[in-house]
Amino acid sequence: MTVASADASAKPSVERRPAGAMAGRLRSAGMFALSIVAGIAVWQLLAMKYGSGLVASPGQTVSAARELAADGTLVNSVIASSRRILIGWGLGLAVGVPVGLLMGQVPFMRRLLDPYIEFFRFIPPVAFVTLAVVWLGIGEASKVVLIFYTAVFIVTLNTIAGVLSVNETKLRAAASLGAGRWQVMRSVVLPSTVPHIVTGARLAMGNSFLTIVSAEIVAAQVGLGALIWTSRNYGRIDWVFVGIIVLGILGFVFDRVLRIVAARVLKRYEVRV
Repeated sequence: MTVASADASAKPSVERRPAGAMAGRLRSAGMFALSIVAGIAVWQLLAMKYGSGLVASPGQTVSAARELAADGTLVNSVIASSRRILIGWGLGLAVGVPVGLLMGQVPFMRRLLDPYIEFFRFIPPVAFVTLAVVWLGIGEASKVVLIFYTAVFIVTLNTIAGVLSVNETKLRAAASLGAGRWQVMRSVVLPSTVPHIVTGARLAMGNSFLTIVSAEIVAAQVGLGALIWTSRNYGRIDWVFVGIIVLGILGFVFDRVLRIVAARVLKRYEVRV
């Protein structure tokens, strides 16, 4: 076989790979679009069966969204809820990761703090809504603290699980090569724990959306939770549907952005999301 014929035979395999990847992406996009269309169709059928007093139709929901967007209510609600979620979730991540690493690495700290972690993580944030308002007022602090409370235990527990799952052979090998505690943490423990931290961050983000609704219902004038509660008081089922759907879309976008960023920035840590 000549060099030219070898190159000619190699070209199709190189070209097939991008074509196959493109076809896979198109199939995924097609399935996604089909799923959305099927969901809207089921939604429309339910609205036709039960009436607009119980289930707002897709068309009514779109009209209501335009109405709320026109006077700025929807945009302000999205901004307010997003800000509270991101701040509380970010603080939970900033505290939960170091605490989880410390508890995972130091048995004494794990025994000391574990009773508090196990006690408070079973108390839902909604139970503290009244106390948060009494102690911190109806401003931003009460909502942010409740979301922080939601996120910090999830991140901490996942980080501890990641530390405890590190292969003991790797730890012994690093120690035998003269690595100190800090070097072992930086070079062995932390890289192995990163996938667990990302999983904890995603779970904490989802639970933060659960908390924001209850927090804003009780102590907020602006936000998606407040919008849903106000809509209920006015008997506007279509506004309620707008608030619920926007919450779902916002959560989907936040999680997708987190997954993309983690997959690209933390690729060397074998993060698969």
